[in-house]
Amino acid sequence: MKPASHKWQFSQRFRRHAFGWRSDVPIPRIKEALAEIKQVARTEPILAAEGAVKFLEKVSPALEHVDSSSGAIGTAVNRAIESLVPIIANAPVDTNTRQRWLDRLWEAIQDQGVPYIEALAEEWDKLCVTEEIANTWADDFLITVERIWSEGTGSYFAGTPICLASLYAAGRHAQLIALVDRAPFKWWYYRRWGVKALVAQGRKAEALTYAEATRGRNNPDELISRACEEILLSSGLTAEAYQRYAREANQGTTYLATFRAIAKKYPHMSAETILRDLVAASPDEPGKWFAAAKDAGLFDLAIELANASPTDPRTLTRAARDFAQKQPTFAMAAGLAALRWIAQGYGYEITGTDILDASRATMQAATHAGIDPEWIREQIRLLTAKISPQADFVSKVLQAI
Repeated sequence: MKPASHKWQFSQRFRRHAFGWRSDVPIPRIKEALAEIKQVARTEPILAAEGAVKFLEKVSPALEHVDSSSGAIGTAVNRAIESLVPIIANAPVDTNTRQRWLDRLWEAIQDQGVPYIEALAEEWDKLCVTEEIANTWADDFLITVERIWSEGTGSYFAGTPICLASLYAAGRHAQLIALVDRAPFKWWYYRRWGVKALVAQGRKAEALTYAEATRGRNNPDELISRACEEILLSSGLTAEAYQRYAREANQGTTYLATFRAIAKKYPHMSAETILRDLVAASPDEPGKWFAAAKDAGLFDLAIELANASPTDPRTLTRAARDFAQKQPTFAMAAGLAALRWIAQGYGYEITGTDILDASRATMQAATHAGIDPEWIREQIRLLTAKISPQADFVSKVLQAI
């Protein structure tokens, strides 16, 4: 079935070199393109898949000159790939149409100057959809991969991950494992297909050993641990998965994100147990887990952590302000902790406004807790009694109110 003609709004915005060197515009434009494609996908899945292919063809040339040193644009493109692959894979089209899409995507992968859509090759097993198509791509690239690897040079070939993914999608698991074992070096992004093939054969214990054997220089321990964790979880070995891999496999961009990821994956475990295990694994910085404890409603533990080591004063002040009515005792303790750490010199570019915010939040929480205002003022004064530049600064700011 041929997709209907459609004028995509994003198409003109993603002309070759459309963004020049500017790095502030591409991410919003990528989000707009995704929204446009997803909107169409609700009623016209084939047309949406055609749009997804078009976007993936255009995105790398459009971004080629953009300053991407922060990595934010690459992350945005990878997220776009994650969203668009299912749209392409789920479109109800015949073999010829799907093959044409894959031909276009392969051409786009080869033609990109900066490898923004390199991750697309890792999704080829999903994009093939049928064993027939997967076999075609596997056979097309197999001889080239074997030749390159037999030379032992480790030469780069963009079709290597496509070959491995296609062998997996075609169910040629034994052949895939044998091929990966012939690679000139142990690289996770190749060997992960061997792990998947072993799991598909029901050889989970071997898959675990195979994955662990990949650890070493230039291989991502987090991704290896995640694969191992998945194997154990799928085998019902939840306790072992948690003990061996949970923390490393679920590292987030923040301490709170890490906690949430683990708590979601292990819902049978109490939040406090997970948090105390995380704290034990990083004993030098318990205060970093304050936000996670607060998020879990473990207010006593949160204050325990906030008092154990330096904790961001602004984070503590926000907690004091946000919980002044709902959890006034907790909020008051958080506010006092904020002032104490400020007085000891912690916090990034602390200003008088930060000190006043912490003081006000603490006093408001004390009022809701029914605490004598004069008592809480005395506690604040005691925090600034130490002789230090930071404590003196806090004291002078508070004296002005």
